[in-house]
Amino acid sequence: QVQLVESGGGLVQAGGSLRLSCAASGSIFSINAMGWYRQAPGKQRELVAAMPSGGSTNYADSVKGRFTISRDNAKNTVYLQMNSLKPEDTAVYYCNADVRAVPAYRYTAYWGQGTQVTVSS
Repeated sequence: QVQLVESGGGLVQAGGSLRLSCAASGSIFSINAMGWYRQAPGKQRELVAAMPSGGSTNYADSVKGRFTISRDNAKNTVYLQMNSLKPEDTAVYYCNADVRAVPAYRYTAYWGQGTQVTVSS
C-alpha cells in the first residue's frame, strides 16, 4: 500500500507565496515521475508541474516563471514552490506519483487527497 500525503496549502493574498509538499510512503520499490495537478471549481484537473526521476521539469504555461517543482528522492518527497500567486491559481492541488510498489512489477499512478490553495485579490 502506498500513500501520498500533501501539506502546505492555505489562504494567501495575491502576490504572495506558498510551498506545497507531498511525501510518499508505504511499500515503495521505486518512484518514476512525480508532479502536481490542480482542479478549480467547474474545471477539469490540469497538470501544473511534473518532474521525472531524471530531473527534467515540465510546467504549464500559466505557471512558468512563478512556480518551481523539486524533489528529494531520498525522502520520496516532491515540492511545489509557488510565487507571485494570482487569484486564478485558486484550486485544489493534487500530488501525483508513478510508483512501483513492492512486490509489483509495474508502475501505478497514485494520488494524494488534495490540498486547497486560495488566493485572494
